[in-house]
Amino acid sequence: MPLRTASGKFVPLAAAALLATALAACSTSSTALVTSRTQGYEISDSAMAQIRPGQSQELVTLVLGSPQSTNTFGDQSAFYYVETKVRQTSFGLTMTDSRTVLVIYFDKNQKVIDKAVYGLKDGKTVTVETRRTQSFGEDRSFIDSILKSF
Repeated sequence: MPLRTASGKFVPLAAAALLATALAACSTSSTALVTSRTQGYEISDSAMAQIRPGQSQELVTLVLGSPQSTNTFGDQSAFYYVETKVRQTSFGLTMTDSRTVLVIYFDKNQKVIDKAVYGLKDGKTVTVETRRTQSFGEDRSFIDSILKSF
């Protein structure tokens, strides 16, 4: 005579609950195939309106935060804030919708002299050179180096 336990009645119910939990974990809250997001700094109109000529570099950092990039040319410097709006498909394809670059220019006394906003239309496409200059021994494998030494 087989031994029956009370838990034997709950095994199908537990298996169904486990299956339902696993299937719920596979679904996502977003059913869209394309999601939109912002990369980098989100440039708000109110923050841009607060930046005026004559303000200090510290005040700009306080209002806009740390810049993503800086540069110095002679006695002038600039802060760069970049905002990129992209769409990404569920398959991993990323498309750039817009790119905005806010540049704050400073004089030698670290005071704002001007600000500029650039978009995708203001950019220039630069072709990257893919050719390489070969150097001695770079294209040889380990085995080739050993055989050449004999």
